[in-house]
Amino acid sequence: QVQLVESGGGLVQPGGSLRLSCAASGFSLRSYAMTWYRQAPGKERELVAGITSAGGSTNYADSVKGRFTISRDNAKNTVYLQMNSLKPEDTAVYYCNAAHMFIDHNYWGQGTQVTVSS
Repeated sequence: QVQLVESGGGLVQPGGSLRLSCAASGFSLRSYAMTWYRQAPGKERELVAGITSAGGSTNYADSVKGRFTISRDNAKNTVYLQMNSLKPEDTAVYYCNAAHMFIDHNYWGQGTQVTVSS
């Protein structure tokens, strides 16, 4: 069964850190570009960070540059999002997405809630 499962979300105080994980099962992430998105209540889903299949290139939303880091471990079939200096406006459900480089295969995880509040 093809599946992406996010984990690592939770409640954290402003200025704190969290590390999200996105683990794939049923397929290999090696040929997939991976992207983290988030969706806050009442807002559209937005791109947070992306990484190419081999991890050689990354991109970030302006709002998270310098605070978030995306990485991947293809041997573990897992992608990570290290989030530092968290702000209340980072509160959202975070989703990971896998997009195949050459064929029309695109998968989403179920999301993990991140809440930044004192």
